[in-house]
Amino acid sequence: MAGELQTQVSFAPPGSASDGCSRLLAGLHAGNCPLGPANRWPLALRNIVTTILPARVQIVLFWGPDFVALYNDAYAPTIGDKHPRAFGRPAIENWGELWDDLEPLLSRVRDGRGTVFAHDRPFYIERHGFGEEVFFDISYSPLFDDGGAVEGVLCIVNETTDRIQAQRKAIADRERLAEMFKQAPGFMAVLDGPDHVFTLTNAAYQRLIGGRKVLGKPLRAALPELAGQGFLELLDRVYATGEPFTGRGMTAALPRAGGGPPEQRSLDFIYQPLKDRGGRVTGIFVEGTDVTDQMRALEGQRESEDRLRLATEAAAVGTWDYDPRGGALRWDRRCRELFGISPDRPITYENAFLAGLHPDDRDRVAAAVRAATLEGAQFDIEYRTIGIDDGVERWLSARGKVVGEGGASGRFVGTVVDISSRKQAEAALIASERALREETNALEILNSTAARLAAELDLDKLVQAVVDAGVELSGARYGAFFHSAPRDEEDAGGAAQGLPGAEVGGFSQFPTPHAPELFGPTFRGEGVVRCADLAADPRYGQALLADGASEAPLSVRSYLAVPVTSRGGDVIGGLFFGHPEPGVFGDRTERLITGLAAQSAIAIDNARLFQAQQALNRTLEARVAERTRERDRIWRLSRDPFLVADREGRWLSVSPAWTDLLGWTEQDLLGRTSEWMEHPDDRATMRDWLARLAAGEETVERFESRFRSSTGGYSRFSWTAVAEDGLVYCVARDVTREIEAAEALREAEETLRQAQKMETVGQLTGGVAHDFNNLLQIISGNLELMQRNLPEDAPRLRRAAENAMTGARRAAQLTQRLLAFSRRQPLQPKPTDVNGLIAGMSELLGRTLGEIVEIAIAPAPNLWRVEVDPNQLENALLNLAINARDAMPEGGRLTIETANEKVDARTRDIAPGEYVTISVADTGVGMARDVLERAFEPFFTTKEVGKGTGLGLSMVYGFVRQSGGYVKAISELGGGATVRIYLPRLVGQDERDPGETQPEPVETRRGGGETILVCEDDDHVRAYSVGVLRDLGYHVLEAHDGPSALRLLERQDGRVDLLFTDVVLPSGMTGAALAERARALRPSLKVLFASGYARDAIVHHGRLDPGVELISKPFTFNNLAGRVRAVLDDAAG
Repeated sequence: MAGELQTQVSFAPPGSASDGCSRLLAGLHAGNCPLGPANRWPLALRNIVTTILPARVQIVLFWGPDFVALYNDAYAPTIGDKHPRAFGRPAIENWGELWDDLEPLLSRVRDGRGTVFAHDRPFYIERHGFGEEVFFDISYSPLFDDGGAVEGVLCIVNETTDRIQAQRKAIADRERLAEMFKQAPGFMAVLDGPDHVFTLTNAAYQRLIGGRKVLGKPLRAALPELAGQGFLELLDRVYATGEPFTGRGMTAALPRAGGGPPEQRSLDFIYQPLKDRGGRVTGIFVEGTDVTDQMRALEGQRESEDRLRLATEAAAVGTWDYDPRGGALRWDRRCRELFGISPDRPITYENAFLAGLHPDDRDRVAAAVRAATLEGAQFDIEYRTIGIDDGVERWLSARGKVVGEGGASGRFVGTVVDISSRKQAEAALIASERALREETNALEILNSTAARLAAELDLDKLVQAVVDAGVELSGARYGAFFHSAPRDEEDAGGAAQGLPGAEVGGFSQFPTPHAPELFGPTFRGEGVVRCADLAADPRYGQALLADGASEAPLSVRSYLAVPVTSRGGDVIGGLFFGHPEPGVFGDRTERLITGLAAQSAIAIDNARLFQAQQALNRTLEARVAERTRERDRIWRLSRDPFLVADREGRWLSVSPAWTDLLGWTEQDLLGRTSEWMEHPDDRATMRDWLARLAAGEETVERFESRFRSSTGGYSRFSWTAVAEDGLVYCVARDVTREIEAAEALREAEETLRQAQKMETVGQLTGGVAHDFNNLLQIISGNLELMQRNLPEDAPRLRRAAENAMTGARRAAQLTQRLLAFSRRQPLQPKPTDVNGLIAGMSELLGRTLGEIVEIAIAPAPNLWRVEVDPNQLENALLNLAINARDAMPEGGRLTIETANEKVDARTRDIAPGEYVTISVADTGVGMARDVLERAFEPFFTTKEVGKGTGLGLSMVYGFVRQSGGYVKAISELGGGATVRIYLPRLVGQDERDPGETQPEPVETRRGGGETILVCEDDDHVRAYSVGVLRDLGYHVLEAHDGPSALRLLERQDGRVDLLFTDVVLPSGMTGAALAERARALRPSLKVLFASGYARDAIVHHGRLDPGVELISKPFTFNNLAGRVRAVLDDAAG
């Protein structure tokens, strides 16, 4: 405890200068200071505190991480009312307002990042209850604890706030003085040294010397114009003597602003020497005023006074001199003239001055004279005189005053001038001003009335406004407007209608409508009628006497009537004004009312036009409303859609038809362009017509585009668009069905054309085939007979015959193909399993196409059956395979695929229904479009000469169409080709495979003595047939046509077993007709037909009639033998 007391005593020796802070230090404890009591502080802290407390410089230290503040008494005043609470407390508690500024400085030192030193460092502090800016010289150094670590910051400061503020005040004072110097009205300059170098000039001095740049230059060089004027010498004398010089009104030639010769200026100025502390002259202060204007004014005043004196002498101004005390009055000659007194008449105040005054002015003037002579009042008065001798009335202006030592009792002297002319001019001016006011007022009335009439379209209000304006303009007591009477009443001078102006009753006693003399001229438009006094007007008096109304008092004496005439010259009515006093209306009134009548005529015309226009507008509005309703009905009900768009193509309004046609709602369509639903191929077209409209083209017609509907499909529209007033008005028409119908019609026409062409070619080829088969029958038959009868030792003949026979067979195949294309070959259709038929052809196809062609067969499961001639179907498929092979010279792939397919109405060129399709596809060179379009034409081929007949695809086409089906080819150049056959599904019949047809027997079957009737129109064919049958052992009868054959049958007694007849016979009887009549004669007769072209006699719908037996030409020996034997042996025959 004793040690603690000793430590405390060492901090504050009694009586020391730091006694105040020492007491605060002694009172610190753990409760009021984070550092606790001082006797427990580190030794280093106690030592530094012991050091700073008695110091007389301002010191504060901040200890620890909280920067606890400890300072001495010298520092305490710098923080004001923060002392003593800041002592021993963390700094942030009392320096909070500047902590963001102070803390970084303290932390820098405490963190060992260096010291802080600054002069006049500004701080913001609140130490006296308000914020202020203070300045300190600061030095912040680190303080170390007992272990040598930085634990505190020693701050030695010196407040410099007073010095900084004093410096700022001095600067402000200097700036203020400089500004005062600059803005001073007098000119100022400071010249330095014996050469008088300019160091300072103000704005007034610069204006004086024309704005010349002189600073830093000697006076002689800066203003050489002053040489020889004495000013330089004066400055040298002031500089040398130290005595100031003052100049008054001195003239100097100084430079002008902008150049030019020097200008003479008058100056008042002073040259004041400037001395240093030792009294030595160092420069001269120049200050002065430019008095040029004042000097000129004084000169002008002197000249004016001289001119005034001369003018007074030259002017007719009279003077007087009156002694009020003695009563003496002296007038000069001019004064006598102004009072109309002869030069020799004696004058006194009473018998000359007072007697000469106008009686109305005498008392007023005498009072003014008394006030001036007795009281010294100002005498300045105007009055009238009547000449005593000449009797002339004059206006005079008199001014005078009492002069002399006697003051108010001194002499009364003055002047008097004649102002009669001025008074007359003033009277005229007053009258003119009064007239001008009246004209201005009238003009304002007319203008305001014109404005009101221009805006007023109600006829009654308009007329009332006109009458009111007329009353005001004319000063009338009464006013009215009467509409013109109908034509049959005009002669009577009657008025159709009257409207009151002021008091319409004033006209009540007019003998209306019985005063044609008075009112007639007005309603007839003959002109203005003005009467100063109706009582004295014989027209009115006669009318009044005629009416017996002479005893009635007149309410109207002054009368004015002006006709109101329309643009077309018709008199609309009249304006009538009256007054009970006579002579009220003059020329001016007539002129004003005439102008008012013209305005009212225009206004009434306009009002009537407006009323007519309103009626017309109502009619037009009704029509427009009806047209609008009609347009709206068309807009709503039209199947053709309408729209309104802006020039950028944004849809602003749409008719309901758009929703009906496309399914989009109005909200879907409005506010955007149509690009989102345009077909991609049509967007350029839409942009093009918009650009054309934007470029000024008024109408764009008949362009088409496609829009996508809400269901995804596209509809085609034909457009007409018109641009007007920044908008585009469009009407469209849905032409989708028309386009589709036109396209369908075009395709139908093309199909018909193709079908007709094919039919024509078919008929031609069929006819050719018939005749050609007959020829082939003759050739091949006789060749065969030749072969059968040639000896074995004639090889050359036999070889030649074989070659000829080969050519005949090839010709026969060619005719078969022609018949197949022309659909004239007789078919023997039967239910067929297409998959099985194709599978059975696989080996044949392999041998035919060779190893370089890969064959792929893709049969569809559960394939429907078809009714078709299987042999002809095989031929068709073989033809397609061979064509495919030829299209793949380097090899490739052939694919035969079958499928069940249902065709609806959307498929073109194929009737709706169920079909079995057979697709034959290759990977060959493909066909161009023009080649594809002619692919099924007979004799058309792209192969080299001798490599093809051009009948392969034609045969396929004819066979399929004859079978009730369709065939399509799909190809593009370089992309292979696909031929797809559509065969109708077999439904409702026995679909079982009837099995294979029995092959013709190979061996020759001979006859058994049966009788055969041969009917053939071609002699050579008949001869061959008869010869073969006889060789076979048959008894043969022969005929060349049907009638001949029937006659043979009728004459033949024995039996006839078989009729072998050509289908096509001459004499108008076909083979079928012959067979029918022959069976009628012999019911058991069997028939075998032969034909190279069966036509429709025994073939219907491409099929042989049931029970008909046929052998096709050309036939061979064995063919004929087999078919005849088979028919004869058929029990059902």
